[in-house]
Amino acid sequence: MKDPFPPCPEAVVKAITPICDALGFTTLPKHFHEVIGAFLLYHFTNVYLSPLISPLLFPKTYRSFNKRNRINWDIHVVSLVQSTLICIVSLYAMFVDQERSGMDAKQRVWGYTGLLGMTQAFGAGYFLWDLMVSTQHLSIFGPGLLAHAVCALCVFSLGFRPFVNYYAPTFLLYELSSPFLNFHWFMDKLEMTGSSLQLVNGICLLVVFFSCRLVYGTYSSFRVGSDIYYAWSNPPHDIVDQGRAVPAWLALSYVTSNLVLHFLNFYWFGKMIDALRRRFESSAKAKANLSDDKNTAVIEDEVNVEGTDLKIPATSQLHQGVVRHRK
Repeated sequence: MKDPFPPCPEAVVKAITPICDALGFTTLPKHFHEVIGAFLLYHFTNVYLSPLISPLLFPKTYRSFNKRNRINWDIHVVSLVQSTLICIVSLYAMFVDQERSGMDAKQRVWGYTGLLGMTQAFGAGYFLWDLMVSTQHLSIFGPGLLAHAVCALCVFSLGFRPFVNYYAPTFLLYELSSPFLNFHWFMDKLEMTGSSLQLVNGICLLVVFFSCRLVYGTYSSFRVGSDIYYAWSNPPHDIVDQGRAVPAWLALSYVTSNLVLHFLNFYWFGKMIDALRRRFESSAKAKANLSDDKNTAVIEDEVNVEGTDLKIPATSQLHQGVVRHRK
C-alpha cells in the first residue's frame, strides 16, 4: 500500500541518498521528511505546546511544579500524544495494508510497502527525539531509558534497509499501555493518588501492559526471530538476489536489541506492580490515620522506574522492538 503522505522533496532526496546508500538505508530517502516531521512534532509539543496548554488546564498544579516536575509533566504529555498517534497509525497499517497481510516468511523480513515505511518513520522520529531527551536529562531519567532509546532507534534505523518492516506496527502497539501509564502519573500530580479512578486506571494499565508487551510481545518476538533465522539459514541461490541474504551482524544486532528491550519490559512490569501496591497502601494508611483524628501529612511515595516517577518506555518496543512509556 502506498504512503498516504506527499513524497519527500526531490532536493532532499538527492542530498541524503548518497549517505543513506552508504549506510544501507535504501528506503530512508522516501521517508526522511516523515522522520524529521515526527521528531519536530514531539519537540514542539514538549517545548511549546505543553508549557502553553498545561497552565491553562491545570493552573494551580502546573505553576506549583519545580523544574524537574515540569520536565516530567511535559514529557508525559509528549508520551500521551505519541502513543495515541502511533497506535492509530499501527492499527491502520495492520488492518488496511493488504500487501502486508499477504507476506510470507521471507517477505516479512525483506518486504516493504509505502505505508509500512511511513509507520517505520513515525517510530524512528519518536525514538530520535527520545534519545535526545534521555541524553539531555540523563540525571533525571537514568541510564535505563537511555539504553532503551539507543536500542529502539537502532532497530528502527535498521528497518530502512528495509528489514522486518512487517513487524513495525506489531511492536509499536506496545504503546497501547502508555496512555494508562501517563494518566496514572497525572493523577498523582493532580492529588488523586489512591482514588477509585486511579485504581481502575492502574488495573487497566497492568492488564494492557501484560497483554500487549509480555504476552503478545513475547509471541511476536518469537515470530520475528523465527523469520530472521529462516531467512538467514535459507539464503537465495540466484546471483540477482544475493543482496537479500541476512548478514549475521544484522540478525545479531536486531535480535540482541529485541532481547534487551524485552527484558526491560519484564523488569518494568515488576516495578509497576510494586509502585501501584505502595501507592494504594500509602493511601489506605493515610485514610486510617485521618479517621483516628491524627494530624497526619501524606507524603507522596515516588517510586522510580529508571530514574523517574513510575516511568516505563515504549515502544515499542522493539521494533521496538520497543516502543516507550514516558514519565
